[in-house]
Amino acid sequence: MSWQRALAATILCLATTAGAADRLSVVAELERAPGNITVTPNHLIIMSLHQFYAPELRVVELLANGALSPFPNRHWAEGDATRHMAFDSVLGLQSDGRGIVWLLDNGLRNDTTPKLVGWDSRTGSLYRVIHLPPPITADNSFVNDLAVDRTHEHVYIADPAGGDNAALIVVNLETGHARRVLVGHKSVVPKDIDLVIDGDPVRVKQPDGEIKRPRVGVNPIALDKEDRWLYYGPMHGRSMYRIQTSDLRDAAISDQVLASRVERFGEKPISDGIAIDNAGNIYVSDLTRKAIGVIDNSGAYRVLVQDERLAWPDAFSFGPDGKLYTVANKLHKSAFLNAGEETAEPPFFVLKLEPLAPGRVGR
Repeated sequence: MSWQRALAATILCLATTAGAADRLSVVAELERAPGNITVTPNHLIIMSLHQFYAPELRVVELLANGALSPFPNRHWAEGDATRHMAFDSVLGLQSDGRGIVWLLDNGLRNDTTPKLVGWDSRTGSLYRVIHLPPPITADNSFVNDLAVDRTHEHVYIADPAGGDNAALIVVNLETGHARRVLVGHKSVVPKDIDLVIDGDPVRVKQPDGEIKRPRVGVNPIALDKEDRWLYYGPMHGRSMYRIQTSDLRDAAISDQVLASRVERFGEKPISDGIAIDNAGNIYVSDLTRKAIGVIDNSGAYRVLVQDERLAWPDAFSFGPDGKLYTVANKLHKSAFLNAGEETAEPPFFVLKLEPLAPGRVGR
């Protein structure tokens, strides 16, 4: 390509990105860093506060005035529910279309057993608790994100674990039975690539002082609108994979056969969260570029919007208005991912994106 054509292509790209920035608007500026976000059918905005910043509160509701209120609030948590709702470390959460908010407690603060908790946001009552003890989880599990399939009464959980033992966890909501599948499969383990933001690689300081550049396995995970296909991939990876939920739900399928059913769908950047609209577009948090990208039905990836406010876009959720909500938490500047040095400063953002096509609650 000649330099004239390269320059023209660059100008076109910048113009397209600038125009796409109009798709993005601020819902709230926060003093505390959010983790994941979900929006209920009656438009409650529920967020985890990211455990890497060691917040006192685990889960909050974003009120209309921008304040954060504990979720479930104190009135709802009275009585017997209190015993079940003692969250240790919640990151992944998702409302389904019935208003049940599913919260994934990874138990990493105090080494408690991970659990999946369903809370009915309409009635303010506990809906379900499913514990995820070994061998469903491993010693180094970090049950991170989830996709809720109420069509077939299942939940699919991403567990990056230690990388080589990354896996998906399949939970049957009717029986409470859970299975660990695709352990160590190429679709869930990380690639040996660095995450670099603003020219600096993400680094973790080990207890002995050694500095390492992390490699994180399966993290982004989402269902299509029919709950037919589950899309997922390693955070540190360039491929988006998918598998039919009918195969995941079939406990009679051998590990070898299940692995053969996995399909590589397309390209992706290093990413934390994904969501899928009603037209099948997959929205991707593009961490390196401070962007949100999209994978279309052909599997091709492109940047949709790039913005300085998108400093570590973590998770997505479609609201009842059809818009796509996300959070930006500057996680690369947290002490945990910045070699022990805390440089993140507020504001942190809750943002709303005008998608290419509407999506539905729970996606």
